[in-house]
Amino acid sequence: MQERSLKRFKKIFIGGKTSESDMSINTPSEISANLQIGPTDEGMVRIYVEADGVEIPMDFNAEEATEIAEEIMAAAQMVATK
Repeated sequence: MQERSLKRFKKIFIGGKTSESDMSINTPSEISANLQIGPTDEGMVRIYVEADGVEIPMDFNAEEATEIAEEIMAAAQMVATK
């Protein structure tokens, strides 16, 4: 499940590029971005990212949003136990 939603996020965020040369989770970056997460009027959960004048709204249904939240919590727990 984790791989599916991360691939979807990656495709949306970087325009569908999925080659091995793409930025990975461990690649350092100097880019800063604003992140907003909340419900939409249409019953979706929106993750909204804005950086360097680029705005990326990503809408997810409740099941997808729950999967993403679980992935974030699992990653936070992994970091906290290191």
